[in-house]
Amino acid sequence: MLRKKEKALIQEIWDKMTPVAEEIGSDALLRMFACYPGTKTYFSHADISAGSPHLRSHGKKIVLAIVEAAKDISHLTVTLAPLQTFHAYQLRIDPTNFKLFSHCMLVALACHMGDDFTPTAHAAMDKFLSAFAAVLAEKYR
Repeated sequence: MLRKKEKALIQEIWDKMTPVAEEIGSDALLRMFACYPGTKTYFSHADISAGSPHLRSHGKKIVLAIVEAAKDISHLTVTLAPLQTFHAYQLRIDPTNFKLFSHCMLVALACHMGDDFTPTAHAAMDKFLSAFAAVLAEKYR
């Protein structure tokens, strides 16, 4: 799926982005809620307005899960197994939402990284986030 150089680039990007995980994660969530309002239904219990503590906390939690998965891309299924089960059986999230969030995360990364988000970085991150989303959706089959 990903070449060795792409894996290294993805790890490098997440190493740089981890300190601003809360900011990037909440930005990606806000983009998803604005572009795909149906995704908000899973957050009816929480304040998901810009800058809210819940949005920032959940955004950070998502980014840190992505960072953890990026540490060993070759074993995504193993790394993400607990999240697969939780999202499929307890939260019952529509698996399409993982793809939607993946796209919004790409946009958030592009905004935060600016010129450092090169076409090569974009392509590698797109492959990785697509794989991440696909693995999360596996329990639905």
